[in-house]
Amino acid sequence: MNITLNNISMQFAEVTAVDRLSVTIEEGSLVSLLGPSGCGKSTTLFMLAGLYQPTSGELYFGEQLMNKVSPEKRQIGMVFQNYALYPHMTVLKNIMFPLKMAKVAKKEARESAIAMAELVQIGHLLERKPSQLSGGQQQRVAIARALVKKPKLLLLDEPLSNLDARLRLEMREEIRRIQQTIGITTVFVTHDQEEALSISDKILLIKDGKYQQYSDAREIYEYPQNEFVGRFLGNPPMNQLPAVLETNKQFVRLEDTDQRIAITKQVTHEVEPQEQVIVGVRPEDLFVQSENEQGGITGETMMVERIGRDNLLNIQVGKRKIRAIVSPDTEVTIGKKVTLGIRPGYCHLFHADTGESLLMDEPIHSALKERVTC
Repeated sequence: MNITLNNISMQFAEVTAVDRLSVTIEEGSLVSLLGPSGCGKSTTLFMLAGLYQPTSGELYFGEQLMNKVSPEKRQIGMVFQNYALYPHMTVLKNIMFPLKMAKVAKKEARESAIAMAELVQIGHLLERKPSQLSGGQQQRVAIARALVKKPKLLLLDEPLSNLDARLRLEMREEIRRIQQTIGITTVFVTHDQEEALSISDKILLIKDGKYQQYSDAREIYEYPQNEFVGRFLGNPPMNQLPAVLETNKQFVRLEDTDQRIAITKQVTHEVEPQEQVIVGVRPEDLFVQSENEQGGITGETMMVERIGRDNLLNIQVGKRKIRAIVSPDTEVTIGKKVTLGIRPGYCHLFHADTGESLLMDEPIHSALKERVTC
């Protein structure tokens, strides 16, 4: 069952929580709603659940208009942030509860609940109560209860936020396994980009209730459609340097310096020469150049920090600080000048005013062989 949001808006008094959102969620896919706090993620989820009715626009489940359909008639399962388990009931009775409310025969309900408990790997915990379970086990109970009535849509509202880092990793893998085993259409709300990038078929990134980008993990990370998308995704975040586009549109000159970066992709018609632009490059796409290489972004090394298998460099370039992730074998000295190259094709160009991406995917001017390129 495809889910279609057609120009959906949700307004509370003077606040527009979701603003003319249009997107289609394909049947059997797992889609993450991602964005900063207060961007409209949970409001969108609640409209899907029927807890809110859209102020305007249309919501379809398949071909059926759902705007005024009550939650209990939507064939959805929902897992809340706090799991909302009944403390006085055993795990088995918690899972059986939706079937009891639907007046399913007790024997059939019990068999379905046990089968679902086995799927989420808590079959050995059926006689325990929620207070006797770990956070991860409670989450599995909540997922089993949401799925036992065989819904067509599963809604997850930040279900990992109460877990520690190690358990979060384990449970996001479990959610993906369960979703793929059942093949249910799933919408997963999170503010954690790592979660979204790791388990989603597609990510819908929202800011201030407005659509920003809807793509798979690789595309949204490597080809951000605007400056916000590029900046929001990535840890450490994308470096952003103000610059001016030169007359021939083949170079940009960094603000406050005489340093230039060559462009090997076609610049869109949205920007004219001498306009202000923003150069974006991710820390992992920078490398320390040898002294005899041409070009590069030169600055002073302010800090060298070990982060696991890599080193994180903080480099002062003019009035800006940029970060680079490099091999720990790279020799860099604090207080010394260093020149950073950019992996060919791995930097971005955004309009300084609108934030829109300005580079086409097709490379141009193949004769340009400089290693510092956009």
